[in-house]
Amino acid sequence: MPTVNCPTCRKSVEWTPENKHRPFCSDRCRLIDLGEWADGNRFIPSDPEHDDVTSADLNRD
Repeated sequence: MPTVNCPTCRKSVEWTPENKHRPFCSDRCRLIDLGEWADGNRFIPSDPEHDDVTSADLNRD
C-alpha cells in the first residue's frame, strides 16, 4: 500500500479507496486544512505579471 504524510499533522496515511479522508488522516485534519485556506493562511503563490494572461494571449503571434 502506498503511504503519504497527512498535510496537517504529518501522520503516515495509507492511500487506499477505503480512506475517505485521504490525503488526510481524519476529518478533523481535513477541516483544519480547509480552515487554513479559508483564513488566507494557505494560498497558491501568484505572479502579478502573469495573473491576467489568457489562452488568447498565449496564442498571439
